[in-house]
Amino acid sequence: MYTKFFGFKEKPFSLVPNPGYLYKSNEHAHALTFLEYGLTEKIGFVMLTGEIGIGKTTLIRYLLNRIEADTDVAVIFNTNILSDDFIKLILDEFEIEYDNGITKANAISILYEFLIKKYAAKRSVLLVIDEAQNLSDEVLEEIRMLSNLQTDDEMLLQIMIVGQPNLRDKIQSPGLEQFAQRISVSYHMPAMPLEETAAYIAHRLDKAGGSPDLFPMDVVEMIFKASGGIPRTINLLCDAALVYGYADDKKIITPNILAQVIKGKGRMGIFTKQKLKQSSRKVLDDESPALDQIEEKIAKMQLQIDKLTETLDAHLNEAGTRAEFCRDALVSNLIKLLKAERKRCASLEYALGIFKGQYKLKKIKK
Repeated sequence: MYTKFFGFKEKPFSLVPNPGYLYKSNEHAHALTFLEYGLTEKIGFVMLTGEIGIGKTTLIRYLLNRIEADTDVAVIFNTNILSDDFIKLILDEFEIEYDNGITKANAISILYEFLIKKYAAKRSVLLVIDEAQNLSDEVLEEIRMLSNLQTDDEMLLQIMIVGQPNLRDKIQSPGLEQFAQRISVSYHMPAMPLEETAAYIAHRLDKAGGSPDLFPMDVVEMIFKASGGIPRTINLLCDAALVYGYADDKKIITPNILAQVIKGKGRMGIFTKQKLKQSSRKVLDDESPALDQIEEKIAKMQLQIDKLTETLDAHLNEAGTRAEFCRDALVSNLIKLLKAERKRCASLEYALGIFKGQYKLKKIKK
């Protein structure tokens, strides 16, 4: 509708994941490095997490487009499934024939035969599971058991799990400890800061053949505050702003136009960053947590930081060992990223220490 008016060759802010429009922010570049390392080295499960709308699916599609021709790939999107149906779903996605009414044991045997044939033909096999936060503990255990399908020195099936932040919390539960130990490479994608939000908008406008000046910086700042740096919400706001601008015959999006968009989207129940903050404040005002709950959260945070530190050190040592035999850019870049993550982990521990001190001081005053 507005493409011709603004001089676009296509809509720049479509909500459909399009790897051709991928903006490689620092976080996206880091995520790609970790994922490519995990797939190239075949070192176990790979996990990618991030907020809703952060661009996980777009990133995965971009990565799959770069997968070498000697790799067979299957992607599972339907994660609201029963344990008994999971192996059959994998067979379906790899287009492996089997009889109806087959038992789980026979299904696993057929999958194993398929993997052996691919291994003999020097082909890799990759299973991508999207929306993995919806998986039951029973299905996650089925996924863990698939790691037993291996030769003496190599996994026959590589698995990449992708999900929302609560996936990380889920696999840290005591019952899934063995599953968590199978994850060799993981990365969490945070929201974009203001500078990258501006670059993201300019990138998509340019990709569609338009001018980055269409959204002035004061409008970009409003978009950032309303979206919290989440790409899908940015797309939603920008697309609506272009519709409003077209309707008002405006060649440049103004703060007034965006204010109307935000107001209209608010009526439709779309949560902006400010609304989420207001909801959080209301919860805190209405229901202050008990002291023992705070102490329990502190203990859990400390445990998570300790585990993160241990995992990072292990990965860093492994990457250093590999670098002695393989001096490629991927391993060197990974070592730099791991060191950066370890510094970030140290900052978290420092912040937790301050929080503990403040909490103890409040407790003494009470």
